[in-house]
Amino acid sequence: MINIAILISGRGSNAQAISKKCFSGKIPGNIVCFGSDNKEAQGLKFAEENNIPTFSINYKKIISSYSSNRNEFITPDDFDFEEIDHKIDFVPVKDREKYIKTRAVAEKELLDKLSEYKPDLLVLAGFMRTLTPYFIDRYSPDELKPLIMNIHPAILPAFPGIDGYGDTFNYGCKIGGCTVHFVDYGTDSGPIIAQKSFEILPGETLTDIKKKGLEIEWELFPHAVKLFAENRLKIKLNTCSKENRSKSRKTVEIL
Repeated sequence: MINIAILISGRGSNAQAISKKCFSGKIPGNIVCFGSDNKEAQGLKFAEENNIPTFSINYKKIISSYSSNRNEFITPDDFDFEEIDHKIDFVPVKDREKYIKTRAVAEKELLDKLSEYKPDLLVLAGFMRTLTPYFIDRYSPDELKPLIMNIHPAILPAFPGIDGYGDTFNYGCKIGGCTVHFVDYGTDSGPIIAQKSFEILPGETLTDIKKKGLEIEWELFPHAVKLFAENRLKIKLNTCSKENRSKSRKTVEIL
């Protein structure tokens, strides 16, 4: 039986799907907390109704405090800007320093909160903040034993980013789907655990596609969490040669 922490930003429908599977015993796991960057997130109400501890981190307040007085903005004692700046690859050039420093402060609060519940797995279920290397290195330091799982509304590696279903629809794809993956430093670039697709039929709207996708997500994400809880996920290093340069890619083997 593992301890599972879940982060959300909105209604947390995937968080609810995973929680219900745990409640019923279909996933050998305990939901130890729900966290959010939005204290009004609808999903927190579900957690409270089911006696699951909740907390929120005020990212907006932290960002605002930096903007009002960046010269006196205090970062965590273990924060190294150059180290994070070197590792991170998804930050827009504009005010990179602000992004990295404010995220480190918010993520330190997040780490402190999570440490109270000692989760074995952190699940991002519609958490609309990208975790930086500052957080990942502290929460999930072993690249071969990742501890952070995310779901993305597209068949990765196609259409990473915030609007997977919208990008799929606007591109005119005939197949849509979703992907559960472990989190790394990139944008939706971590090792893929599970994927499921659906056909996009003529005349269907983006609303139709999102509805189809969500129904699949509610099955796929709990399935991936169950595999983790049963210790059936193993990271493999696959090396390929391209243009005389070797590059390793982490993949997930299901045992």
